[in-house]
Amino acid sequence: MKNLAENNLIRFINITRKKEGIFANFKAKGIKGGTAFSASIAVDISAAEVDPADPLEKIIEQCAKMAVKEFKTSDLQFEGIGSI
Repeated sequence: MKNLAENNLIRFINITRKKEGIFANFKAKGIKGGTAFSASIAVDISAAEVDPADPLEKIIEQCAKMAVKEFKTSDLQFEGIGSI
């Protein structure tokens, strides 16, 4: 379990309320193609089509499914040394 190559995961952190809405926060960790990665993901619960009155387990599950789907399809780009 300590080897990240065998344990790519997205872990629930907390739920926060901001002016823009209510967000479920997750932390992604793992290794893919020899590269270790770590990312923070915030999912707006209204975008996940859940209601704040729903059970917490349902909110977390729906938001986690959305986080995994979007994280897998994300296209990351190198910012470049010129813009640093």
